[in-house]
Amino acid sequence: MTDDEQVQSRREAILAEYAEEEAEAAEIEVAENAAALNVPLNLRITKGLDAQLRQRAAAEQIPTSALVRRLLASAVQGATAPVLTVEQVEAIARRVATEPVVSRS
Repeated sequence: MTDDEQVQSRREAILAEYAEEEAEAAEIEVAENAAALNVPLNLRITKGLDAQLRQRAAAEQIPTSALVRRLLASAVQGATAPVLTVEQVEAIARRVATEPVVSRS
């Protein structure tokens, strides 16, 4: 096999791999679209958040809308840790401040 034939063979292999990856990405997008209700959702976000979402989607090589759907689903389905209020933190601090120090020797 000549050098030109090797280069052409390698080029064809790369193009085939790229086409396969694109087909997989398209299948994922089709599956997500089929599962979606296709209800438009308008959100007001900052330009900075928009830029971050687009950058992350580009890094993951998925559409921004797919990334947002995934993040929303994860946030809704994920267990969230309870958040303490300012009053609760202050009450804990008062209890700690008033408790006697016990030596453990």
